Amino acid sequence: MTDKDVIFKYFPDLSDKQKEQIGRLFQLYNEWNTKINVVSRKDIEELYIRHALHSLGIAKIQSFNPQSQILDIGTGGGFPGIPLAILFPESEFLLVDSIGKKIKVVNEVAKGLGLTNVKGVHSRAEEIEGQFDFIVSRAVTRMKGFYSWTKGKIKKESNHELQNGILYLKGGDLTEELKESKLRYKLYELPDYFSEEFFETKKVVYVPRQ
Repeated sequence: MTDKDVIFKYFPDLSDKQKEQIGRLFQLYNEWNTKINVVSRKDIEELYIRHALHSLGIAKIQSFNPQSQILDIGTGGGFPGIPLAILFPESEFLLVDSIGKKIKVVNEVAKGLGLTNVKGVHSRAEEIEGQFDFIVSRAVTRMKGFYSWTKGKIKKESNHELQNGILYLKGGDLTEELKESKLRYKLYELPDYFSEEFFETKKVVYVPRQ
């Protein structure tokens, strides 16, 4: 199985265009990573499992409807936002990071993939205006602090299976962290969806609008 095939194994209904975009992820990230380091050298070889498929764990929990607006806070080089934007081309994705050179990579990769539904913005999360159906992220900080950045940014009206809220990729034992946050939440274990060893302790934390 070639690396990209791991995506097709779990998402067999992709269009030819989506397959082609997934297939180009490695080349684009490998190329940009030599100029601006956004993925560790060890991880670049495992890009499809450790970054692309991990990001798409969110899609196993909730599909995004057309015209949905999704905010990716602390996107780094574009995860989870870019793989999700490939999967949901009719949803709009705003990818935000406080480090400008990372956002340069985000916008260049999106351009290279022909993604018209992605906008990368160099900003702190707290400064972002507007409201979104879902806020996604990948282990940026502890949930209590992360939630404080999202206040007022989640739309009240929901048109998804899950109530609007946060879908947060994290690993390890989160008991203490989630207790500290005092938020209502639900945990989804990624080994229930993906069999690779990498996902053994990985989870999606869903926090509905409180």
